[in-house]
Amino acid sequence: MNRAFKFSLVMVLALMMILAGCGNKKENAGGNGAASNTGAGNTQTSDEAKKGADIKVGLVTDIGGVNDKSFNQSSWEALEALSKEQGIQHKYLQSNSSADYIPNLNQFVQGGYNLTWAIGFDLGDALKQVADANPNANLAIIDSVVDAPNVESITFAENEGAFLVGVVAGMTTKTNKVGFIGGAESPVIKRFEVGFQAGVKAVNPNAEVIPTYAGAYDKPDVGKSLASQLYNDGADIIFPAAGQTGNGVFNEAKARNNAGGTKVWVIGVDKDQSLEFGDDVTLTSMIKRVDVAVKNVTQQVIDGTFKGGTVTNLTLKDDGVGLPETSKKNVSQEILDKVEEYKQKIISGEITVPAE
Repeated sequence: MNRAFKFSLVMVLALMMILAGCGNKKENAGGNGAASNTGAGNTQTSDEAKKGADIKVGLVTDIGGVNDKSFNQSSWEALEALSKEQGIQHKYLQSNSSADYIPNLNQFVQGGYNLTWAIGFDLGDALKQVADANPNANLAIIDSVVDAPNVESITFAENEGAFLVGVVAGMTTKTNKVGFIGGAESPVIKRFEVGFQAGVKAVNPNAEVIPTYAGAYDKPDVGKSLASQLYNDGADIIFPAAGQTGNGVFNEAKARNNAGGTKVWVIGVDKDQSLEFGDDVTLTSMIKRVDVAVKNVTQQVIDGTFKGGTVTNLTLKDDGVGLPETSKKNVSQEILDKVEEYKQKIISGEITVPAE
C-alpha cells in the first residue's frame, strides 16, 4: 500500500506540472501586444491579425532611384503604407544602370516573392524576359505594357494631366515663354510634352513652348543647367518630366528667386512636389496616382485576385491623373475654374488630347 501511495503521489505531481506548463504556453501566445478574440475564446497575434503578413512584395526602380521625389518614391511609399496597414513584407532594389534590371527582378522572383514590381517604362523589355522565363511569378509594371499572362501593366493618360497644367502655365506666364524638360525620349515622356503644349496653346495661342531633353532621369545637375538656359531665354515657367533630373530644375528656380529679379516657377510632376520643394517655387503639380495603382494591384495579391495579362490605363475620368488641392495656393480661382472646364470637356470626349 505504501508503494502504491507513493506511485499515485508521483503521478499527481506530474499531472500538475503538465497542466501548469499548458497554462503558461497559452499565456505566452497572447503576449507581446497580441489581439484577443474573446468571443471565440482564441488569441491572435498582431501579425496574424494583418491580412498580408505572409505576403512578400519586391520593387525594382529604374535608374532614377527610390528617392527620386517622383514616381519611384510614390511606388515605394504605397508599399510602406501597405506594410503598416496589412503587414506585408517589402523590399526594393535600386538599379544603377539598365544592366541591373534583369538581375534585380530575378532576385525577387527566385526569392519566392509573391509580387515583383518593375517601376518605369525602361524596365519593360527586362520584365518581359523575366516573365517568359518564370510563368508562375506574379509581376507588374508601371508606365509600360508587357504582353505576358503573368504581368499586370499599368499606364496613365499623362497627356490629359499635362494638358491641365499646360492651361495653368498658359494663363500664368508673364513672358509668354514656358519650358518643358523631359528625361529620356520615350512614348511616356512624349505624352507629357504634347499634352502640355496643347494645354498651353488652348488658352494662350501666342505663348511659345520650348521643349528640351536631358537624356537621363538621374542627373539633377543636367536639369539645373537646362533650366538655367530656359530661364535665360525668357521662360518663366518650366515643366520637367524627368525624375531626379527634374530636382535640379527646382534648385535653379529657387536660386534665381532668392537672388531677386524675374519670378520663375516650376510645375511638379507625378507627386505634389510643393510638399518637397515649397510653395514659393512650385506653381502646381501634375499628379499621377502611381501610389494608388501600386496599392490596388498589391491588394489583389493579398486577396488572391491578381489579374495577370491585363492592361489598365488610368485617365482623368478614373482620377488617375490631375492636380493637387495645394494648387489653390498659387493658382487663382479663375484659372482653376478654367482647368475644371477643360477637365470636364476631356472626360466627356468633347476634347481629345494628343498623345504623340
